[in-house]
This record gives sequence, structure tokens and C-alpha cells, in this order.
Amino acid sequence: MEQKPSFKWKNDKEPRLNVHEKDGVVWLSYPAFDREDWLINAFSTRIGGVSTGHQSTMNLSFKQDKSEEAVRENFRRFAHAVGFTTDDLILSDQTHTTNVLRVGRSDRGKGFNHEKEWRDVDGFITDEPGCCISTFYADCVPLYFVDPVRRAIGLSHSGWKGTAHAIGNATIEAMHREFGTEPADLLCGIGPSICQDSYEVGEDVARFFDDRFLRKSEAVPGKFYLDLWAANKAVLMDAGVREENITLPNLCTACNADILFSHRASHGKRGNLGAFLMISGESRV
Repeated sequence: MEQKPSFKWKNDKEPRLNVHEKDGVVWLSYPAFDREDWLINAFSTRIGGVSTGHQSTMNLSFKQDKSEEAVRENFRRFAHAVGFTTDDLILSDQTHTTNVLRVGRSDRGKGFNHEKEWRDVDGFITDEPGCCISTFYADCVPLYFVDPVRRAIGLSHSGWKGTAHAIGNATIEAMHREFGTEPADLLCGIGPSICQDSYEVGEDVARFFDDRFLRKSEAVPGKFYLDLWAANKAVLMDAGVREENITLPNLCTACNADILFSHRASHGKRGNLGAFLMISGESRV
């Protein structure tokens, strides 16, 4: 695998995420978030870790890798490159719910340095510096939320179930309840994930979605191609986020399976990518 990857962007006319490399670790970030000097934002790639086989190399899943120490080293390398520490991490416990949890400095290290007490949590929100909220992926959709007015953030995992049940809206409602966030103030990012051309679903999944997000398969009756990017964008806009404040990924995990982990493209033989968002500043208690 090359250390300077060539990504297959979906549309040359659409904005691209920023690509970074340090000490062999390659990651992505959002231009809109990079302009906010109080933020750290990142999405990992497969490049720069020590895992082997189909988890090669930057696998960020303890469940997917037989070597716990390799995963811990991957997290250490990634954190060092991006600019946080593993002590800052707060790890999710994703089960395709719409449960969103407020976390703070007392939760730092949970899921990495010590046990987390939460279960069935697919989203985090916080307004406290030094809390690196983290969610994990191999085709599902990362949703980033940044409130530059109240300096609050959110990060949620949205698979087809989370999209159908509008975890994006649930996250915005939680930020409004906890921090007074107004949807019109939010900057949102829809992260690298599977594109419509690669995401074939059956009628059991398609029935949860509006026709505008579905394209019938011409080859297989009863099959559809689902556009999770457009569906999540609609959820965010319905919640009051301005269209111009939403960044689409322009990058498909399945189309870039040599650089990004994809469950579909690898037939389940894969590691996990990570989404990370943190309010920078003094992180020590």
C-alpha cells in the first residue's frame, strides 16, 4: 500500500476533504472545520498502522483484530499524528441506535484506558475541551456537528438504521437541549462512507426510505441502490441545518477499499476506520 494514496473522488466538481500525512499516518479532515482554530477533526485511513492481514494497517477496532496491542499502537500513532493523546479518547459502543450521550472530561479515556459504562450509544456530544469523541466505520456514515457559536460538538454513527430513524436529528436535538445549539448555526460534515453506486439493498431496507433516495436495480428485481449521503443531508436540512453548511464526503469507502476499510467490498474481512472530533485546549483535569 502506498504511503501517498490516490483517492478516487466521486465528483471532480465537488469539494474534497483535506488529506494529511505525518510520520506515515494518513488522515482526512474537513476544510470548514479546519478553519475553526478551536477544533481538531479527523477521519482515519488504512495507512500508517501496524495491523496485518485484512486489517492492514491502521485498524481501529479491538473486535476485528486478534492483536489488542496492535490496535493500541495504531491508536497511539494516529493520536500522535493528529495532535491529541490516547488519554483524551472517549470511545463509542455502536449498535445502530439513535442514542446520543453527553460526555465530559470525567469520561476521558473510557473505552481505551479503562472500561466505559455505557452501552448502545451511537452518538456523543460535548462542550468541554480535551474530550476526543470517537466513532467507528467500515461503510456506515459518520456525522460531524460543530456549533461555532456555543463551541459545542457532536459526532454520530449513522448506518441505514440510524439514517432511517434520523440520528442526525436526534443529535441536533440533544445539542439544543444541552447547550442551546440552534440548527442554523451548525456546521455539519457527512463523512466518507459507502456511495449509492456501491450500496445495493433489498426491499426490507428500501421500504424505510423515500423514493428520492432509491434507484431501482436494472439487473435484479426487488433490489435498489440507496443514497445514504442524500438521505442524511435531508435529515440535517429537515432539522434546520443550512444546506451551505453541510459538507458531503465526495469519497466512497467501497470505491477506495485499498485505502479505506469497506465491509461490502471486503465481504466482511476488514478493520475499522475512526472519526474523531475534539475541542482543543487544556485537556488535563
